[in-house]
Amino acid sequence: MVMSLKKLVNDKAIWDALVEELDERISTTHKTLESLTDTSEMYRCQGYIHSLRKLKYLRDIVNG
Repeated sequence: MVMSLKKLVNDKAIWDALVEELDERISTTHKTLESLTDTSEMYRCQGYIHSLRKLKYLRDIVNG
């Protein structure tokens, strides 16, 4: 599994595109989060942002 992921995280063009997409989703979710009033929805958005940020560290994890 790790070897398959190494191909993804070490291909600069693909990795940069993935990080750009993650950043856009984080930004969009922040905007959504600002307008929410329901606590459970806020927590859901925070969890989503947390998960997206963890994916941005996938390269570091895979390459150890």
